[in-house]
Amino acid sequence: MINFKKIFFISITASLTLLTLLALVLFFYTIFFFEKPIVQKQTTESEEVINVEKPVENVEEPIEKVKKPVEKIETTKKITKDNTKQVKSTTSKSKTAIKDALYASIGNKAITKLDIVNEMKIILILTNQSFSENTKDHIQAAATQSIIKRIIKTIEIEKYKSLSFNPTDLQNELEKWAQNINMDLDTFKNTFVVNKINFSDISSRVKTELLWNSLIFELYKNRLIVNEDEINDQLKTIQNKKEVKEYLISEIIIKPTAENKLETAVKEIKNKIKTEGFEKVAMNQSISETAFKGGDLGWVNENAIAKKFKSQIINTAIGSISQPIILPQGILFFKIRDKRKMKKNINFDNLKKQLVNAERTKILNMYSLSHYDSLNRSITIKYY
Repeated sequence: MINFKKIFFISITASLTLLTLLALVLFFYTIFFFEKPIVQKQTTESEEVINVEKPVENVEEPIEKVKKPVEKIETTKKITKDNTKQVKSTTSKSKTAIKDALYASIGNKAITKLDIVNEMKIILILTNQSFSENTKDHIQAAATQSIIKRIIKTIEIEKYKSLSFNPTDLQNELEKWAQNINMDLDTFKNTFVVNKINFSDISSRVKTELLWNSLIFELYKNRLIVNEDEINDQLKTIQNKKEVKEYLISEIIIKPTAENKLETAVKEIKNKIKTEGFEKVAMNQSISETAFKGGDLGWVNENAIAKKFKSQIINTAIGSISQPIILPQGILFFKIRDKRKMKKNINFDNLKKQLVNAERTKILNMYSLSHYDSLNRSITIKYY
């Protein structure tokens, strides 16, 4: 019995001693080695960041003619890449970070995904269209080509410091753009404001075109040879007419192709026009300056139509597409949307000036396309 008591006492003593030692060890560990954990921010990046790869929400509807918005514009997989460099910006309204990303670089200039989205909105407004999933890819392709073309022109313009334009021309062009979608200039400006697009961006693109036209004129003015005999022949024909016809025309000009591939290229374009519609093909594939407007040339007086085009236009029924016209700068298709007759009330001196100017414009357009094509082939375009 005594031995049992001793053993029990020794066991209790040993246990207490061991516990005391463990307590001392934990005490010294806490003092010298233990670090208080850093409190983590509870909100994760995924909760705060909106990626442009997702639809862009809360885009205001444009007023007046643009009935359905330019809302939920979503970039396609073509734009989306996981390894793309991310650039953050914030919106003051929601204090939410918007993740932008580099889409392409042209020379030393960059295009971001948000640039593409904004360009899509601008095209929808300028062409009086509503956004839909069916047209998204076409609008995005047109937006991409529009930005690329403008940047290439800007890079070239920047090489020539002496270029200028008449401020009146800027005002006139903006008013024309407004009239194309049946708006006055103030309503036109407000349409961009409600869509969160700075109107200075619209003015800037008109300035780019005016400076580009000045550049082309300076480079090629010595080659502007107008055939006076043809102009006089046109005037004689007009003199005997009591009425003048006008045509509502759209155009597509595709890049030149080798003679052995010409038939195939024409068939491809005709098939695309049948399945996608003339305007969409114009926006996506035309190299003309009218591409962003779906090829729209507006109403054209028959007296201002070049002789080589007139027979095609006259003999094409309303709603139909002309036969292809082969030009040095590409393959041209016309769509005749409407025709009308106007009573003749002509000042022949003014008409002659108009015909000369129209011919000079056609020649300059030819050089413009050729010059741009040369620049396009020589510049580095990198997609990310």
